[in-house]
Amino acid sequence: MRVDIVTKEFPPEIYGGAGVHVAELSRVLAGRLDLHVHAFGAERPSDFHGATVRSYAVPAGLAEANPAVQTLGVDLQMLDGFAGAELIHSHTWYANMAGHLGSLLHNVPHVLSAHSLEPLRPWKAEQLGGGYRLSSWAERTAYEAAAAVIAVSAGMRKDILRCYPDVDPGRVQVVHNGVDVQQWKPDLNDDAVRALGIDPERPSVVFVGRITRQKGVPYLLRAAALLPPEVQLVLCAGAADTPELAAEVNALIGGLRETRDGVVVIERMLPRAELIQVLSHATVFACPSIYEPLGIVNLEAMACGAPVVASATGGIPEVVDDGVTGALVPLEQVADGTGTPLDEEQFVRDFAAALIRTLADPAAARRQGEAGRRRAEEHFSWDSIADKTLEVYRSVLG
Repeated sequence: MRVDIVTKEFPPEIYGGAGVHVAELSRVLAGRLDLHVHAFGAERPSDFHGATVRSYAVPAGLAEANPAVQTLGVDLQMLDGFAGAELIHSHTWYANMAGHLGSLLHNVPHVLSAHSLEPLRPWKAEQLGGGYRLSSWAERTAYEAAAAVIAVSAGMRKDILRCYPDVDPGRVQVVHNGVDVQQWKPDLNDDAVRALGIDPERPSVVFVGRITRQKGVPYLLRAAALLPPEVQLVLCAGAADTPELAAEVNALIGGLRETRDGVVVIERMLPRAELIQVLSHATVFACPSIYEPLGIVNLEAMACGAPVVASATGGIPEVVDDGVTGALVPLEQVADGTGTPLDEEQFVRDFAAALIRTLADPAAARRQGEAGRRRAEEHFSWDSIADKTLEVYRSVLG
């Protein structure tokens, strides 16, 4: 069976959970079928664990175009490369239109994996302007026509059917994200954390993620002001999506630094070995997201033995076992698609309280971290996820 995967992110250009998912799924599937990967970006090695990889840059004539238009330009360049595929599998809206058009052009089924939904990320209009309407149109068109839609959580499946009521529920199947527990495992050496300015002898709250509205970083920063003074806050975060969000986050960080020490901001993507060490030394991992279809980063933290305090939203409750592997913080949200908490101050207080309870009992936190490691091993291996993905492929090929 030849399957062609379409993705914006692929090694070495990975910046989010969708990219991690595609890389790990491709690694496992490459040994089971004839896999071809079509990825955005600069030229990269053409072989990935046995999969054939092709790279596509933005067309020169679109260099100054809206980012959504650039995306569609890349999608169009991919179409000839699908010749010979028996099935096309796309990931995220960036690749969905390539999958949809490739399906029509080559008369093969299109399967798409839902890692996020444009209607639930309205703040992207700040970045894309009218391009957000284009991305929303592309996503809706692909979802409504796809032979199958893979949701990364049951929560995500509900969101898909709510946002796109014309999609047949029978075509939407749940296959969770996963984590490679052979790679992601505790590392109690402390050379990397010390080099990053983290004191391994002090308790720490660690966040890893992009500075985007959906990750809820401003809420975490406000909650951090309520933490005991000896607690370090470690933010492993890239650049903010917009200047406005950057200004908001920087102001909150500046305010924290005026009243406490131990605020460590790492503004680059850490190599895996360094990040594993940071997670392994975390007293608690924080995930304050207001939108999170599943959250691979929570699985990575759990695999490294860190208890997780996270918002009870999206697919997070399917990963974090409340009271066993960490704590879920209640989150009632405005029903306008933004995910904004109904009572922002209450959410901040509740998040801080959950962090403080975990920090106050290090022995219990360690037990939760150990339970999280076991849960990652038993329920979220990539081999089992590849098995379920192949079942979806077979269901549409007949």
